[in-house]
Amino acid sequence: MKFHKRLLRAEPSFRLLSKLWRISWLYVLLICTLAGVGYVTLYSAGGGTPYPFAAPQAARFAVGLVLMITVAMLPPKILVRISGPLYVLSIILLVAVLRMGHVGKGAERWLMIGGLQVQPSEYAKVALVLVLASWFHRISYARMGNPLWLFPPAFLVLLPVVLVLKEPNLGTAVIIGGIGAAMFFAAGMRLWLITLLLLPVPYLAKFAYAHLHDYQRARITTFLNPESDPLGAGYNIIQSKIALGSGGMWGQGYLHGSQGQLNFLPEKQTDFIFTMIAEEWGYVGAVTVIGLLLLMILGGMLMAIRSRNRFGRLVALGISMNFFFYCLVNLSMVMGAIPVGGVPLPLVSYGGSAMLNVMLGFGLLLSTWVHRDSRFGENENQDAA
Repeated sequence: MKFHKRLLRAEPSFRLLSKLWRISWLYVLLICTLAGVGYVTLYSAGGGTPYPFAAPQAARFAVGLVLMITVAMLPPKILVRISGPLYVLSIILLVAVLRMGHVGKGAERWLMIGGLQVQPSEYAKVALVLVLASWFHRISYARMGNPLWLFPPAFLVLLPVVLVLKEPNLGTAVIIGGIGAAMFFAAGMRLWLITLLLLPVPYLAKFAYAHLHDYQRARITTFLNPESDPLGAGYNIIQSKIALGSGGMWGQGYLHGSQGQLNFLPEKQTDFIFTMIAEEWGYVGAVTVIGLLLLMILGGMLMAIRSRNRFGRLVALGISMNFFFYCLVNLSMVMGAIPVGGVPLPLVSYGGSAMLNVMLGFGLLLSTWVHRDSRFGENENQDAA
């Protein structure tokens, strides 16, 4: 009898070990590999020393790794319950940024909390994924055809988009909108509704352009013709293209990139870190990094497909799309395919808020994999129209 009681008391530990075993450690290895690429590149960006970039980034990754594993243990029911409060907190922080935010590079994007510089817009993306997944999990597929049920989640998307645009932070606002659109589509939004929503996009784009800040318009003008101001607004993208092209097939060698080591390349530790990789490791190194990013995106999509509950599928898809948009915007930006928008390359670029936000997202992604067989709250077959 005593042994039976001890066994019952020990059961939570066995459940914890079981959850740890169910984590996709191959995916964790991919995350660590990409973070290792970031460390090596930041070491080079620092002139061949671990400071001021590589060592602090490694410390942040270590903290993020613990955070990721901890979040991966959380069951879906808890994530559903905290999704609303987390979303409200993210909105409060976004409003606080506009009231008392720290100004940097012409925008208010950061808050000083306990001596740490925090960018609330990064965490708003994760909170949005959770609250949208929670909403769509609670309603049936039949209700997705009723526009009245789509107004509340549409408001949940538009509110952070507007607040982030006011900072202003156009790149992050576009990513938030993209995440919301992807989750609406994955939740079962009807094609005719999607078409209806897309009709006013050209007019909204014209309206948005008319209300852009001067430096944002300059970015668009520079994107179309960077040589028009080679020492001013066009300097960043011109130097980025030079660095990309100078790497050739095999690169100039580690710690020997001319544009990066001679400081011609701007923001080489953050927005333009991929150009340092291409310059020092060449086409082969650049394609290898893109391959790692693609494997992580496909792995996230696989976790979404494998989840047996709607909440898990939508969370995994939302986090994967967040990572995808991060990569798409950054790589397109440094290659001159889109205007420069100040979006870092996840796990590689230097930055605390972006690193912890990405690791938090990966924790949620791994949670959907650990609890992939959970069938809580299924309402797919309910006729609630």
